[in-house]
Amino acid sequence: MPVPPIDREQLVRRLRDAGCVFAEDEADLLLAEATAPEHEQEPAWLQEAVARRAAGAPLEQVVGWAAFAGLRLVVAPGAFVPRRRTELLARVAVEHVRAAALAEDRPPVVLDLCCGVGAAAAVVERDVPGVEAWAADLDPVAADAARSNLRRPERVVVGDLWEALPGSLRGRLDVVAANAPYVPTASIAMMPPEAREHERLAALDGGADGHAVQARVARGAAAWLRPGGVLVVETSAAQAEGTGGLLAAAGFTARTVRDDLVDGTVVVGVLRAS
Repeated sequence: MPVPPIDREQLVRRLRDAGCVFAEDEADLLLAEATAPEHEQEPAWLQEAVARRAAGAPLEQVVGWAAFAGLRLVVAPGAFVPRRRTELLARVAVEHVRAAALAEDRPPVVLDLCCGVGAAAAVVERDVPGVEAWAADLDPVAADAARSNLRRPERVVVGDLWEALPGSLRGRLDVVAANAPYVPTASIAMMPPEAREHERLAALDGGADGHAVQARVARGAAAWLRPGGVLVVETSAAQAEGTGGLLAAAGFTARTVRDDLVDGTVVVGVLRAS
């Protein structure tokens, strides 16, 4: 039986009824995706996609990709969706990786820790020629997506923070960009259902005060960074002081960088000489 078509007006109405704030823009994107080569032989794709979106699935998981800093990144169902605020993390990482490249006559080495789909590493690869980019995440679904987004999929590893890394990286990293989960546990219930119901809890939950995973990142970083290496940690504006304290206690000189345009906050730590 032929699948009945959905016109734009119907689609906008259904998305708006489901609570989608940008229903018109989303309708246009879904209609465009339905005619893409990968879906043109799937007559039911649009109906299924609209049903998933109306049920609350993130638009990026529905269409299978996210726009991030000018890139189109693969996003798998269930994987953490890169937010625009993380563009600040990627941008600051690029600045420090470029500085390492100028200071040393060798390719710089960067790690995207708690990488999700590898957004920060993908930007660094694009913007710093010759970089040796690694990515690590606890979630194998996110890691699989990251392998599609990075040039060297064998450099995407799965595991619990530093335990995921091969020993050959110890003491070699110039820059670590970490988007460790920092939402306080009690605040997860107040997050949009797109996040709390469709992304892994481990990608969101930062413990009682939001700093539990950041603390583990900070404590382990010195063993993996070169002398003078840089750790960049995404956080919130309200939590930046606490994040900076964690880095200072772990041997870093820390400063906070804020970008109101993308609503992003990172703490940048430079490893002090021991």
